[in-house]
Amino acid sequence: MCGISGWVDWKRDLLESRSVISAMTETMAPRGPDAQEVWISPHAALGHRRLAVIDIEGGQQPMRRSVPGGGTAVITFSGEIYNFHELRSQLRSHGRDFTTHSDTEVLLTAYLHWGTDFVHRLNGMYAFAIWDERKQELLLVRDRLGIKPLYYALLDGGVVFGSEPKALLAHPGITAEVDREGLAELLALPRARTPGHAVYRSMREVRPGCLVRGNASGLREERYWRLSAQPHTAGFDDTVTEVRALLEDIVRRQSIADVPVGTLLSGGIDSSIVTALAARELTAGVESFSVRLGPAGRPGGDSWRPSDDEPFASLAAEYLGIERHVTEVGAADLVKNLDQGLLARDLPGWGDLDTSMYHLFQGVRGRCTVALSGEAADEVFGGYAWQTDRDFVAHPSFPWMHGGRQPAALLRDDVRAMIAPERYEADRYRQALDEVPRLPGESGPRRREREVFHLGMTHWLGALLDRKDRMSMAVGLEVRVPFADHRLAEYLFNVPMELKARGGTEKAILRRACADLLPAEIVERPKSAYPASRDSAYLERLRELALDLLNERDAPVFALLDREKVRSAVVSDLDRLPGPITAITPAIGLSYLLQLNRWLEIYRVRVVL
Repeated sequence: MCGISGWVDWKRDLLESRSVISAMTETMAPRGPDAQEVWISPHAALGHRRLAVIDIEGGQQPMRRSVPGGGTAVITFSGEIYNFHELRSQLRSHGRDFTTHSDTEVLLTAYLHWGTDFVHRLNGMYAFAIWDERKQELLLVRDRLGIKPLYYALLDGGVVFGSEPKALLAHPGITAEVDREGLAELLALPRARTPGHAVYRSMREVRPGCLVRGNASGLREERYWRLSAQPHTAGFDDTVTEVRALLEDIVRRQSIADVPVGTLLSGGIDSSIVTALAARELTAGVESFSVRLGPAGRPGGDSWRPSDDEPFASLAAEYLGIERHVTEVGAADLVKNLDQGLLARDLPGWGDLDTSMYHLFQGVRGRCTVALSGEAADEVFGGYAWQTDRDFVAHPSFPWMHGGRQPAALLRDDVRAMIAPERYEADRYRQALDEVPRLPGESGPRRREREVFHLGMTHWLGALLDRKDRMSMAVGLEVRVPFADHRLAEYLFNVPMELKARGGTEKAILRRACADLLPAEIVERPKSAYPASRDSAYLERLRELALDLLNERDAPVFALLDREKVRSAVVSDLDRLPGPITAITPAIGLSYLLQLNRWLEIYRVRVVL
């Protein structure tokens, strides 16, 4: 895992631009604390910040190799290729030689041997750029499900790119601007942005499963992977057997590293299964890590978090005989690091859900360089209410938006008229439905079921993976996501809900597939989302900060939001304050308001309406 950056210009000479590419690369320092290198040629400058995980001595980047017929190809790469051993064997059988043991060299050699078709052979999480000096061509590639980020922006005669927006913003030709579409993404679709939309006016994000080719004639994005609709003829037992075999292979591949590997353990079925399978692979032992938030100001849970993680995580660790470390996060930690999620994302985020995860990952990084996570299991196995509840499924838009209020409700009337958030949401929803693959003649509930799962895989999951990447990379921790393996996604996309929720049990296939690995209390535990803070001290401090903001005459956020609408919500109707994601308290709504203002201030964002 690493941070990458680059600048290609087909019109000008970049040999005197080392300071620019170095500055861009330096912004990625938290992603790659182990080394920084840049490579420059007349028309291309590539940068790399390294987090050493595979082949500590030989995997330095940017990596350069000779192109048959003359010239050079150079790669800067973030991520992991889990099948690089197999690919290296295949390439050696074709006469290719290797000088390192790294997956980076395998990637570059695969490109030189197979051309861009090599992307179809990859299994992993990755975002990389290859500059082919002979062809004067740039290739940007992102993994199938979007685990690793990759942004780019056009310049006159060229393009800049990087792992995060901050890398692009360090280039003198890129300014922080947001237009109507960007504001609509932040305020109308804050839970799950449109794939490819970077919010910043000049930027794009390479869409999952896509590559971008660039040459002097321009850029062209091409899709190399998408989910496809296929009949599923296997019964429940055979489906369970196939899932178990896939999971064992996935975790085996993802447990390989030349550094310590741990797991994130909440006590839910997803993280517990990953931990149990990893414990079988990591013969040196596995350490697990959990987070516990401060005291609850309100009793009970919410529909997304019906039970506390702690007793289940403790039970899982004891049952598996592994060591577990718990990171405690209190109100003071959340307030002190309120901007951390913003600075990691380069955009307003999810408040304490970001901050507590950042603290958790700090704790993990003190003992491990790599951690395995249970993220994405709900999306592929059907663990959310919005995938199964009739009212959510019937909602005439993105199902997770049923019953929620969006921050767009706080817009000034004149700004709202320009952004038209309801129309924007409807347009994006129609576009998303147009991409759903279907079988001929498929209609009724099965058609809608397929739509809901496709929306979740292409939109909702991206938001969770984005958060996981930013918070982990902010502390130089590599988090791997076994359930986001594309083979599992391809298989389960076609499994009908009658099997996924057999007997009315959510994620019935997953529970049966790994029932022999865990105690019944965990196998049968209902879905409970990542914990949100219920600390009354934290909520009250956020409310105080929001009241202070309301008294700031020149606060930039009120060029967009209606001050009186915000005041009414904060003073007398706090529970109805809209936020980017569902939570038991309005803390996330308050933090989103505060972060939106801080984003406009810190990044000096120019609003273009």
